[in-house]
Amino acid sequence: MSLFNTDTPVDGVLDASGLNCPEPVMMLHQHIRDLVPGGLLKVIATDPSTRRDIPKFCVFLDHELVGQAEEAGTYLYWIRKKQD
Repeated sequence: MSLFNTDTPVDGVLDASGLNCPEPVMMLHQHIRDLVPGGLLKVIATDPSTRRDIPKFCVFLDHELVGQAEEAGTYLYWIRKKQD
């Protein structure tokens, strides 16, 4: 994963804070579906299992995980929806 500017404008934000597996990934599936192809989605989560689940989600569905970060127990992800 290359260096990613966390200030990059996004096309949508999914705040899954306080939710536990499998809810964040289920919500991600719906949010990414509603995003325009090539759109950038920021995901905010507090469940540590998202560190495993979200990268696998991206690989499995061919979306690009362009950035991820952890800040005081909050996990941040930037996902670019695949082009149709």
